[in-house]
Amino acid sequence: QVQLVESGGGLVQAGASLNLSCETSGITFHYYHFGWFRQAPGKEREFVAAIDWKKSETSYSDSAKGRFTISRDNTEKTAYLRMSSLKTEDTAVYYCTSDKSFSTIQTSPTYWGQGTQVTVGQ
Repeated sequence: QVQLVESGGGLVQAGASLNLSCETSGITFHYYHFGWFRQAPGKEREFVAAIDWKKSETSYSDSAKGRFTISRDNTEKTAYLRMSSLKTEDTAVYYCTSDKSFSTIQTSPTYWGQGTQVTVGQ
């Protein structure tokens, strides 16, 4: 059974940083690409960032570029999202995702975690 478990969310002030983690089980970690999506209240889920299994390619949404960094540790079987210079509009539930296709990981990933809440106050 595939499990993606996010952690690290919380309440922070605008301008602060936050590190999200995604621990995995039930998959051969280094065969999969990993990504992050988010869903703000009243809005659809949107792609945030993705990293390929070789850690050689990354992709970011326009809103994440320059502020967020995605990474992975194939030994620890964990994916990360470091978020800096947070804005109130970054408030959302953040989901860890996984897929074997690097194109699909950015659009409709196969596996999803339960999400972790990130709230950015003024």
